[in-house]
Amino acid sequence: METNSWTWRTPAVTVVAPVAWGSTYVVTENFLPPDRPLFSAAVRALPIGLVIVAARGQLPRGSWWWKSLVLGTCNMGLFFALLFTAAYRLPGGLASTVTAMSPLAVMLIAAVLIRERATIAGIGGGIVGVAGVALLVLRSDAAIDPIGLLAAIGAVLVSGIGFVLVKRWERPTDLITVTGWQLTAAGLVLVPIALLVEGRPPHVDGTNVMAYVYLGTIGTGLAYVCWFHGLSRMPAGSTALVGLVNPVVGTALGVAVMHEAFGPAQLLGVVLVLGGVLAGQPAAVSTLRRLVRDRTQGRAQNASTLWVGPDTINSSECEIEVSGRA
Repeated sequence: METNSWTWRTPAVTVVAPVAWGSTYVVTENFLPPDRPLFSAAVRALPIGLVIVAARGQLPRGSWWWKSLVLGTCNMGLFFALLFTAAYRLPGGLASTVTAMSPLAVMLIAAVLIRERATIAGIGGGIVGVAGVALLVLRSDAAIDPIGLLAAIGAVLVSGIGFVLVKRWERPTDLITVTGWQLTAAGLVLVPIALLVEGRPPHVDGTNVMAYVYLGTIGTGLAYVCWFHGLSRMPAGSTALVGLVNPVVGTALGVAVMHEAFGPAQLLGVVLVLGGVLAGQPAAVSTLRRLVRDRTQGRAQNASTLWVGPDTINSSECEIEVSGRA
């Protein structure tokens, strides 16, 4: 496991993942075959995973055969299957609100599995973020389907376990190679599930192929490399909070591309989500503490200076002068 980074560079790299994932909604809605979520998930994971493994020329060794399978299943394979089940059986707003609880779940799982203490700022950021996502996407007419709700909760828990295990199990080689192992394992898990549930693969045209290439390379390969980069350097809860940028990007693209409605409630939701994300970042807490410390020191320095007309006299100099005269 790598050392935690308290700068802005790591969150800036990590946020590439939810930004890419946020574009998935628009791409799926407009450029992929309809009603084939599991097939699409398998195509997202398996080809790019095989390409990475072939390019890196390294296979897992020892325990990393089963660890890659566990991580790939939790982070991508089973997670995708549960997420798509929730998306099809629940209104999008309700599904997004449930999955927005992922940061809080990750903090709890991290406390149990790796003894990582959740900060007050992180917990507060998670609660504010959930409220923001609810304002952003939840609608009053949302109907609750029990199976869909359980699938959404399962997606949160299984991905939370996977994220924490990424931190617990020190990887034996570079990040890209390990990501390739996980994506390949996820694809191998998803292919038989897709065939069993959805049947034969659908017909795809050139537009579908280009969309799958984008989702595989940018929305999956690059996204997960950036995500695991954050997990290896930041607390698990802080990384999970960055994921709340996903519905913000999805909403923005929905407004820009699909002309969806956007009002004051959604604007407040965006503010709350981004505020929650920032509140839970170690870099933000460190910056705030530094600003408070500098401000406090500046006030103390000003208080120790006497202003006499155009001249300034330091209080310590006055004490020396007084003591000398005595």
